[in-house]
Amino acid sequence: MPLFLLLIFIALLFVVNFYKAKIKGTIGEQTVALYLHSLDKKKYKVLHNIVLESDGYTTQIDHIVISDYGIFVIETKNYKGWIFGNEEAQYWTQVIFNHREKLYNPIKQNQGHIKALKKCLPEFPNLIYTSIIAFSSRATLKVHTTTKVVYTARLTRTIKRYSVNNLPATEKEAIVEKIKAANSIATFDKRKHIKSIQQRIEQNEALKRKEKCSKCGGILVMRQGKFGIFLGCTNYPKCTNTIKLQ
Repeated sequence: MPLFLLLIFIALLFVVNFYKAKIKGTIGEQTVALYLHSLDKKKYKVLHNIVLESDGYTTQIDHIVISDYGIFVIETKNYKGWIFGNEEAQYWTQVIFNHREKLYNPIKQNQGHIKALKKCLPEFPNLIYTSIIAFSSRATLKVHTTTKVVYTARLTRTIKRYSVNNLPATEKEAIVEKIKAANSIATFDKRKHIKSIQQRIEQNEALKRKEKCSKCGGILVMRQGKFGIFLGCTNYPKCTNTIKLQ
């Protein structure tokens, strides 16, 4: 096969695998949205795919539930395989047969979302935020956390366990409108949003280039595999250490 055809084939493979991961993530988010739709609309207001600006960057939140019992911030993960992790670890581990990959701790990821929400809602300093990580049934959870990490089928049941009223109806409506307004501002200027994402990617890649392999001391670089984007050691195949990014 000519070299240019091989390069085109590799590029197409990268694009297909990249969008396959995106599609799976979207399916997971839509499944959660269907579950949340069953909540009592008098007690719960649900927002999906909210983009907020924080510290000069934009952050995307999968689902926010504003309720009589506080605010639930939900991060969805549509991974399969065994998932190992704990509250404070920087990375969790996904195991599929003999294949292991690391993924960024979704609890820490959701903490960033809550931080952005607090900056969006400074006039409500006493709000109670509850972080929930929802995995699809494709995964087998082997995690030890105080933060709620549940299967999507148990998400609404988990939310309904909170029954102490702490948010008046008037404040609830005001919060919904404030988040919607902030979301509109953050997403209105698409060029600014894209530039913000590009800046974060560039910064993350710069940090990753400096990050050394914990097994052999080699340099970790971004790569694309059949399970998504990951960091791989430049000493491969002698070293097979990887860190999952998607």
